Amino acid sequence: MVGEKLLEDQGKYGATTTQAVGPEGAKTDGTISIQIEGVSRTTMKKVFSFLLCFLLVFASLQLSQIQGESDENSLTPVELLGKSLFFDTNMSTPSGQSCASCHAPETGFTGPESDINAHGAVYHGAVVTLFGNRHAPTAAYAGGSPQLYYNETKGLWTGGMFFDGRAAGWTIGDPLADQAQWPLVTAFEMNNPFPVDVVQKVKISNYASLFEEVWGNGSLNDVGGAFDKLGKAIAAYERSTEVSSYTSKYDSFLAGKTQLTDLEVLGLKLFQGKAKCDSCHLSQPGPSGEPPLFTDFTYWNLGFPKNPENPFYNMSSKFNPDGENFIDYGLGNFLKNAGIMARNESYPPEVYEPELGKHKVPTLRNVDLRPNPEFAKSYGHNGYFKSLEEIVNFFNTRDVRDWPKPEVSVNLDSLFVGNLGLTSDEESAIVAFMKTLSDGYISEQLLIAVPEIVIAIVAVILATSVAIIALRKYKNHNRARSIGVG
Repeated sequence: MVGEKLLEDQGKYGATTTQAVGPEGAKTDGTISIQIEGVSRTTMKKVFSFLLCFLLVFASLQLSQIQGESDENSLTPVELLGKSLFFDTNMSTPSGQSCASCHAPETGFTGPESDINAHGAVYHGAVVTLFGNRHAPTAAYAGGSPQLYYNETKGLWTGGMFFDGRAAGWTIGDPLADQAQWPLVTAFEMNNPFPVDVVQKVKISNYASLFEEVWGNGSLNDVGGAFDKLGKAIAAYERSTEVSSYTSKYDSFLAGKTQLTDLEVLGLKLFQGKAKCDSCHLSQPGPSGEPPLFTDFTYWNLGFPKNPENPFYNMSSKFNPDGENFIDYGLGNFLKNAGIMARNESYPPEVYEPELGKHKVPTLRNVDLRPNPEFAKSYGHNGYFKSLEEIVNFFNTRDVRDWPKPEVSVNLDSLFVGNLGLTSDEESAIVAFMKTLSDGYISEQLLIAVPEIVIAIVAVILATSVAIIALRKYKNHNRARSIGVG
């Protein structure tokens, strides 16, 4: 009778707890725990707890393999302050322009307007009728540039920021922080008259308290000190993994997690060999395994033509007294006028004349990063080139094709540019390799891997369910036998 009652209750309710009935109807002090279809609640909890832990560990291992162990989205307080400054459109006069207006994340922290890139390539400032004379370089991967100095061994000027090196870092000690300050007080960029105007904007911002949390109470009261700290905060953000993330396909390849295609492998071989790109755009990890920055921070005159659509040619004589005859002499012009900008004495002609027409080697990281395939990007200090294919062909054929004449004809480089003898297929391979330098590849791999992880999780759940069913049947059979049924 007891066995039949147990099976009857189990069939009706699946689970219950009841008092045991002894001889002559006497109730005992104990209880009998009826199984949940043959498996107790305790056993079920253990099984599902184990399953949950297993799935969490499995997913964690899968994600960490793709993303790495560090949280790349976390910012320190000074980096967060720098980000607030970088994207603040109230930092210009009139308001409306931020650093990101010319250095947008979706384009690798360069110019975000396809139409502008496709033509003049130079962006207007907060005053929309005012333009600079160069296209916007990337704000990413610039933190490794040293203070501008002359390398006696190589016979080359190295470091600094901007295409002409004028953010030398000589006064503030950090070229990247030096560079962050310049646009804020430049008329054809963010157009604040003086540093005090910039600091005042920070004082009334919603991150003023964060500024003092980072730099100390009262740090906004010293205008000069606050302006320097502001530049250092922006530089900290530009050095952060949110801006310089090292998440390209090439980074994944160097880590041994991804294979390049045959075309990309050929492009890399040419990049490091026949095409001589690696002579300035260093592609090998550093001595301690540091990811390559694809620049050596030096300066060269590669013979780029003038960009006839550069809006700076049409600026008033107040900003451009030479009009259409303006020539961008790059580093040489800065060194010639360095006494005005940062030094107490000017460099003599024998120092600056050999540098006329030279511009800084840019990083090639994110060189093809764009929001969509139709988006136009521009290349070269003045944005003359409109595709990677075009600029690679120029490097290969400058001296053997009928290109427009160089903007500056003196001090032309002939070591790495001019007549490389590359075939069109080899040029295409180099372009294919350079496209592996766009950040976000590891994140894309994560999205690709998510369905695989979900499938694996579902498979584990199904396998566990089958095991539970089998266990249930086995225990039902054994319990029925133990009470004399079956």
